Amino acid sequence: MMTTINKAERPFRFFDNREKYLLFVTTCGEKWAIAERVGLELSHINPQPPALRLFDAGTGDGTVLTSVLRHMHEKFPTIPYLIVGKEISVEDVRMTLEKMSDRFSEHPQMVLVMTNMHYSEAPGLWPSSADKAAQLHWEEVALEGETAHEFDVQIDSLQPRISEWWQVAVSEKTGNPRYRTPSVLVIYRADQRFRLSAVIPDKAPRARDYDLVIAAQPYRVRQPAEHKVKIVLEPLARSLRSGGRMITIQGTGQDPGMEIIRRVWPDEDPFHTPGPTLTEALRSRLRAIMPDLDFWSHTDQHALFRYSLYVTPKEVRGHIGTSTLLAAWNAAVYVAQIDDTRVADAMSHSGYLDATREVLSRHGGLWFIDESFVVSRKSGQPYQ
Repeated sequence: MMTTINKAERPFRFFDNREKYLLFVTTCGEKWAIAERVGLELSHINPQPPALRLFDAGTGDGTVLTSVLRHMHEKFPTIPYLIVGKEISVEDVRMTLEKMSDRFSEHPQMVLVMTNMHYSEAPGLWPSSADKAAQLHWEEVALEGETAHEFDVQIDSLQPRISEWWQVAVSEKTGNPRYRTPSVLVIYRADQRFRLSAVIPDKAPRARDYDLVIAAQPYRVRQPAEHKVKIVLEPLARSLRSGGRMITIQGTGQDPGMEIIRRVWPDEDPFHTPGPTLTEALRSRLRAIMPDLDFWSHTDQHALFRYSLYVTPKEVRGHIGTSTLLAAWNAAVYVAQIDDTRVADAMSHSGYLDATREVLSRHGGLWFIDESFVVSRKSGQPYQ
């Protein structure tokens, strides 16, 4: 007999709280810091014809992807791109597409693909079963015109279709959202169709051969290493082409943000799978079938990077305003992925504000430390 999980029993998913997410994105610089770190990987890839191929394993609001595309245009201004973004949130798909008209204007030879499929399916743009494949929504959109404004108007007109295609259901087993219908949206400039003919994907299974895979915060921090590797990192690593690189980014908890958390919940310890643990587990799973993989996990300036809450020194001297305290508190509980029930309970008393105020005053601000680790395949011939 099938057991149904009611709303109260479903496991908490931190990114279901849209307001918490948006406040974090607009008050902290993580997205831009991640894009800078990803940009460093571009000097290590050697794209081969017909295109530089990038897979973003969770576009979010598109800030990271947009910034990375700017980095890519600076380094590879004349070659075609195939950009595949996985995202299940219809709101994030909308915000990602809103940022892309300028990218199509600056870099005409770009094919952008958005999909809602699972990590095991999305890199190949094809569902895992015949039944799902029979239901696949696939649309190719050729943008007319030459200006960012023209592209923006046409991209905006896709919103009703996206809202229909990106509907989600809730897994009875895990409480996680899952797509109702697998969907793929392929967008490119009509005036570049001939030049991009070898890049535009067909409605069929395709080779998983990416030059760069971005896996920025792709899983819940409390998930065990086995789950993170098996469900997320392994299928992404399998999608690398010769010379390709996958960069994974996650929080560390080694920062003032975690100090706030432990003043409220002293025993809290969500960051229990550091990079070396995950790379070793991934190495064990893939050693036999992909012996040409290299694993890079360092605790140095190349692996660790910092981002901050947007506050001026004046805002954290003397009396700290309530809005600043709430933004800092939200950032701390968001990064540590504290569930809403515990957050609400903590906010029923003033202790959380006292803890946040003390940490901000002592450090003169608030920052967080992320870590990155890289998996690469042995390189092929360089791009000429």
